[in-house]
Amino acid sequence: MKIKETLLSACAVVVVLAGAGACSSGGGGATVEAGPTGVKVADAVCEGGVYSWFNVDKREVLTGVSEKEKVDRKGAGLTHALTRLHTPRTAVTFEKGSRAVGAKAALRALAVHVGVAEADDDGVSTAFADVHRPAQNLDDAGTTIDGVGTVVRYAWVEQVTADFRYACGDGKPVTGRATGWAVDGSGLLECSTPIEDAKEGKPALAAARFSCDPGAPATKAEAEAKVKA
Repeated sequence: MKIKETLLSACAVVVVLAGAGACSSGGGGATVEAGPTGVKVADAVCEGGVYSWFNVDKREVLTGVSEKEKVDRKGAGLTHALTRLHTPRTAVTFEKGSRAVGAKAALRALAVHVGVAEADDDGVSTAFADVHRPAQNLDDAGTTIDGVGTVVRYAWVEQVTADFRYACGDGKPVTGRATGWAVDGSGLLECSTPIEDAKEGKPALAAARFSCDPGAPATKAEAEAKVKA
């Protein structure tokens, strides 16, 4: 049976920011532009403030997985629900500094830094910068498959975390950490079929190890599978 992995969210591509476009330093939004030492953001805090980013961690994280399900006919509908394993966060924590930097402005600058948005966009992904963003919906009913076997469903997100330093004129820099997620998706795997390009840390491999029998072909990382072959 063919293993499938799908991007589900419109956040897989850049989404033009709706209702929070560019504005001057007197407004509540931000104008993002590339700078030689980071990303400059003109917002309510400072005209021409500069973000510098450190310890950037961008990875795919397994958020939900089902129990394995035996399927004995093509076109059968899957009935096992996903169990949530991880709830992705969108947040900004300020560690020190005399001024508070807007969480949305910091997240938008991070979006530019990691490639979720281009520096010359009028706006960036609304969802990425939304601190009230809900977790992805795992209640995906009605999934059918085109083969037979022992099947596991799973869901994942691409989560981004980074530390930052925000410099604003001669004032004391502000430091903190921003966390968001840019992509969500889902997939199917069959326990007796090795997963293509199965590297440690990939959601499909993690899902197989959660739900398939120990030692099943789908639980082997790529290098381990080649040794066994």
